[in-house]
Amino acid sequence: MTNIIKRITNVQQKIAYAAQQTQRNSEQIQLLAVSKTKPVSLIKQAYQSGLRHFGENYVQESIEKIKQVKEDSDFSDPIYWYFIGPLQSNKTRLVAENFDWVQSVDRFKIAQRLNDQRPAILPELNICLQVNISEEENKSGTTLSQVIELASQVQQFPRLKLRGIMAIPEKTKNNERLEKQFQALHNIYLTLQKQYPEIDTLSMGMSGDLESAIRCGSTMVRIGTDIFGSRT
Repeated sequence: MTNIIKRITNVQQKIAYAAQQTQRNSEQIQLLAVSKTKPVSLIKQAYQSGLRHFGENYVQESIEKIKQVKEDSDFSDPIYWYFIGPLQSNKTRLVAENFDWVQSVDRFKIAQRLNDQRPAILPELNICLQVNISEEENKSGTTLSQVIELASQVQQFPRLKLRGIMAIPEKTKNNERLEKQFQALHNIYLTLQKQYPEIDTLSMGMSGDLESAIRCGSTMVRIGTDIFGSRT
């Protein structure tokens, strides 16, 4: 438990420092704890340390965790679940029925299925469009040139709420190259905000590059390793 507290504190300090360097308010940068492959016991420790927002990549694994959390009386406050991994058509119903956010919508078909399968008794499903900012062939995400059109399509669905965009940059030690990609995403984010004022989420930055992401305008960083340790 002590280890988790220290790690979360360290991450929060990194966020605060990076925000301070660019004269931003760190409270406007959401920390999303990426709990994929990690057991509910570690999620509980992070929850007891004050975190309420958790990101998952794998549908079957995450559905089981969500079920366990709902049945555990120690989780008295609401948890907000984010699906952040690639999403196949045959898994959209489970995600639509169990998650609060989906940050990996990259095509019309997935958005349509999420809208059609979102239960009427639940609030609108918060959506971020995933952009393949590095244009890598083996990476999910729409292109910069297509994201504007996809946003206009998603915005029409009554059971979805368009909140912003997300990206995973390429793995590079070239910080200038990295921040160029982050800045390109930030520019698209600002363009979308002008058209859709309800957009408020620029999800970019992970354990290895959160400082660069915050310098380039990120409003949400997705942190796994620096909170829960390396994946097994």
